[in-house]
Amino acid sequence: MIKGYLENNGITQIFLSRKTGIEAPKLNMALNGGRKLSLDEYALICGVLKVDTNFFLKPREPDEFTKEEAGRR
Repeated sequence: MIKGYLENNGITQIFLSRKTGIEAPKLNMALNGGRKLSLDEYALICGVLKVDTNFFLKPREPDEFTKEEAGRR
């Protein structure tokens, strides 16, 4: 979703990397599904893009493993 937003708005990954301080290879991997963004990285990206942190999120249900783990805490 973030990658599509960048492409649709003419924003390069290099620009985003420089503005956020996230190394370009790490950012590229995250935008292509090779790694997960940390919450701090996500917040930085949203801040630079001037969008609310909910902008790229969609509701989802936890999988069964997560539900079992949550019940043990």
